[in-house]
Amino acid sequence: MAHAKGAALSAPVFNSKIRSQNVTGKEKWLGYLLGPCGALLINSILGGTFLNQYWTDVLQIGGLWDGSFLVVFPLISKIIDAITNFIMGWIINRTRTKQGKARPYILLSAILVPVTGLLMYLVPNMSVEWQAVWVMISYNLFFSFAYTIYNMSHSMMVPLSTRNSTQRGVLAVFNQVSAVMVTGIFAALVFPMILPLIGSSKPLWVGVMAIIAVAMLPLILLEYYFTKERVTEELNRAKEIKVPYVMQFKAVLTDKYMIILLIYSIIYTAGSTLKNTSLVYYCNYVLGTYSDGTTQMLINVIGGIPMGIGIFAVWPLAKKFGKKNVSVAGFVLYALGSLICWLAPGSMPVVLAGQFIKNIGGLPCAYIFMSLFSDSFDHLEWKTGFRSDSLAMSIYSTISVVLIGVGMSVLNACLNASGYIPPINAGSIEEVSSILAAKNWLPQLALEDYHAAIDGTFTVGILQPESTVNVIAFLFVGLEVITGVISAILLSFVGVEKTLERKQRIIRARQKAAAEARGEVWVEPEIRAAEEQKELDEAAEEAYRKELKERCEKKGLDYDKELKKHVSAMQANAEKQAEKERLAKEKEALKAEKAAKKQAEREAKLTPEQKEKREKARLEREKKDEAKWQVERAKGEETYHKMQSSLAAWEAKHKA
Repeated sequence: MAHAKGAALSAPVFNSKIRSQNVTGKEKWLGYLLGPCGALLINSILGGTFLNQYWTDVLQIGGLWDGSFLVVFPLISKIIDAITNFIMGWIINRTRTKQGKARPYILLSAILVPVTGLLMYLVPNMSVEWQAVWVMISYNLFFSFAYTIYNMSHSMMVPLSTRNSTQRGVLAVFNQVSAVMVTGIFAALVFPMILPLIGSSKPLWVGVMAIIAVAMLPLILLEYYFTKERVTEELNRAKEIKVPYVMQFKAVLTDKYMIILLIYSIIYTAGSTLKNTSLVYYCNYVLGTYSDGTTQMLINVIGGIPMGIGIFAVWPLAKKFGKKNVSVAGFVLYALGSLICWLAPGSMPVVLAGQFIKNIGGLPCAYIFMSLFSDSFDHLEWKTGFRSDSLAMSIYSTISVVLIGVGMSVLNACLNASGYIPPINAGSIEEVSSILAAKNWLPQLALEDYHAAIDGTFTVGILQPESTVNVIAFLFVGLEVITGVISAILLSFVGVEKTLERKQRIIRARQKAAAEARGEVWVEPEIRAAEEQKELDEAAEEAYRKELKERCEKKGLDYDKELKKHVSAMQANAEKQAEKERLAKEKEALKAEKAAKKQAEREAKLTPEQKEKREKARLEREKKDEAKWQVERAKGEETYHKMQSSLAAWEAKHKA
């Protein structure tokens, strides 16, 4: 976004509703939980699992070019998508506005995402070849353009929200609740129950998608107005450092934690993408019958219960045992649950039990991975002296979007190769019977058990070949056994959170030294932000009093009386906020006191020998940790000086 456009965003109407330098309740609930539901729900329904079903079962273009169209086109589209992701990351990295560098694009996407999402379903009634052209163009307008703009800016919000690792972790949890639980209520539970009512009727599909698209726009605006880029504000007060993309690539792709996390994201996303794209087909042909309205709902309800209760358990566990340790243990359960499902993929009780176990194991990767990934951004800043979060997020986002295309291609290739037969959509049971006889196909149920959709048409599922059933079962439950084991092994090597606070203190010390070297008086970012906010509040109050006076003059009201009411209301709000903060501090102090009391009680039960042994183990552990830190710090300082020298040389060359 150019500086001219950045100036346009300086108007008060575009300001964030979040002012506090600490994460607030409104920020968590509106900005990170409710707000993202809009675009994420559009993506999960309009652009996710059901889109492939729309292509194969409603448009029935799966056989185009001997079945190769739906295999090749998603792959080519994702190459375009990958390029636009990097371009968008580059644009965000160079954006400078009062509203931040990522938030402005959330505002832009509020219109683009719903409109382009709906275009994917508004395919005109024309030849199959021209329908394919429309599908290609609309798909890329959504994924390579509109959703890329949203997804890149949305993905940056947790890393840019705050440097406080605990608060950042809480926001990551709320963000993932939005993606995993809240959107799942509709996308995974409600929508499958709607499918029997709309069958394979194109007008009904378009109507339902239009309602979803329109309803999501105000939610995206909530995300824009109730988020805040505190890290961006902090960096904007320091000297601006322009870092070439090549140098950022080198920083990201030579850091061990980044490499491990990116490889993990490839493995995990590949498994979950193929699982998600095959979900509808698995419920239609392996576990249940075509769009029966209950099988998919049961899978998501029973399997999804852990995602609901996990909100209250996962972060306390991560704080106690560490994000990495909880994630590794989770993936062991993840693989075990998937293995249980794979042993009996057609048994509803077994699959529901396995999905329940698997999703308990999936809680850490769902709710706290983004916090762990954000920690690695601070680690990389400590190591290099500059932020590379936009590029790192571009790579991460590119992995996700490319693998969605790969997942669709692999699924469609497997369906075609295994002999998949799309359902029949006809105006009467007699017409269905005639088609079945001509094709020599068998229906999943007796024809009298099928019911008409709300427009009077009948959609009849076909009994699939055994090869199709087996490949769908592997993609849905078998593959995640393998990816779960690999993910557990990879994450066991990620120790970024252990020394994060030390690294953040060094980053702050460098910022202070740089400011003093420029002859500036150093003020802690939190204090400076509070002072600036006080000035803004005073300016807003002055403007309000001026408007109040003008309004009173127009309406013949007593200005002093109205002002007194306003001042009283402000004082009441201030007292209420102060009381709220006091209670929060008391609660935190009481919690710490209880924890200390429990610890003292546990220690009192120990014998002197046990205490001595425990203390000796603690000192030994601290000694080892300190030795590891000194080695890591020495290597990090060496990399820092090399990067800063390269950056200085680059700046000198471009100045000349």
